[in-house]
Amino acid sequence: MELFGMPIVQIYLIVLIIAGLATLLYLFFSDMTEGIGEASPFLDPAVILPFITFLAAGGYILELVTAWNSGIILLLSLIAAFVLDLLLYFFVLLPLRSAEVSLAYTDESLQGQVGKVIVPVPVDGFGEIVIETVNGLISKRAAGYENTAIEYGKEVLVIEVKDGTFIVKEYEPFRFK
Repeated sequence: MELFGMPIVQIYLIVLIIAGLATLLYLFFSDMTEGIGEASPFLDPAVILPFITFLAAGGYILELVTAWNSGIILLLSLIAAFVLDLLLYFFVLLPLRSAEVSLAYTDESLQGQVGKVIVPVPVDGFGEIVIETVNGLISKRAAGYENTAIEYGKEVLVIEVKDGTFIVKEYEPFRFK
C-alpha cells in the first residue's frame, strides 16, 4: 500500500526516526518544556513522543513480518501504542513526578550513623561530633553513652537522640577473621 506516493513501510520508518530524534532532543531540552504537561498529562511531550514512537515501530515491524492489510496493522499498532503509553505513564512517569527528592533530615534519621568526634566528649559533659551525609557535613552536640569520655578524632556510633543531644558510643567496626 502507498500513502503520499511512498510505500507505507517507508512512512513508518521515517516517522520512527523523526520521533526517536525528537525524543532525544526532548531528553536534552525537557527543562524548557516543563510546563507543557501541566494543562493535561496527555499533551505532555513525554507521553506524546513515546506514543508516536510505539505506533511507528509497531507499524513498521508488522508491515515487514506480516502480510496483513495495512488498515489492520495501523489499528493494531494504535492499540499497542496506546497500551504501552499508558503503562509508561502510570508505572514510570507518574511515580517519577510524585517522587520527592529532599535534602531534609531529622535527628532520628541519623541514629545508627557513624560520625567523628571534633570536640572531645568529657565524662558527664558534652562534646561535638560531625556526621558525613549526602547533604554534606552535619555537626551535632554529643554525650557519651553511659557517661563515657571519648577522645578527639575517634569514630562514634549514634545510639540515640535525647533532647537534641546525640548519645554516642565509640565505634568498633566488625571485622571478619
